[in-house]
Amino acid sequence: MAETCEESLMEMHKSFRSEIAGNLNASYLFDVSGPSGGKWILEIKSGKCELKKGANGSPTVTISISDQDWMAIHKGKLNSQMAFMMGKLRVSGDMSLAMKLQSMFPGVA
Repeated sequence: MAETCEESLMEMHKSFRSEIAGNLNASYLFDVSGPSGGKWILEIKSGKCELKKGANGSPTVTISISDQDWMAIHKGKLNSQMAFMMGKLRVSGDMSLAMKLQSMFPGVA
């Protein structure tokens, strides 16, 4: 099990289901605040998923969250939808693509 936000995003990247993504072209910026936070982009294009550190370009979806809340979601201690409703997880951009994350990355997002 991942101990840092970066490790959790690497695990998430490895669980990618290309058959769910289909021909989706989108980029997800994870803007994680806190001591073990940072910015990472998950780029999905032509059935492939690539994880990049840093933020460049204009992402299709931006997910903003604290490092503690991200890890709680990753470890199954906090439901992502509940975190969103509580204001702990903020989403900007294409909301329908944000909601597709759970099906493309089962058990992790």
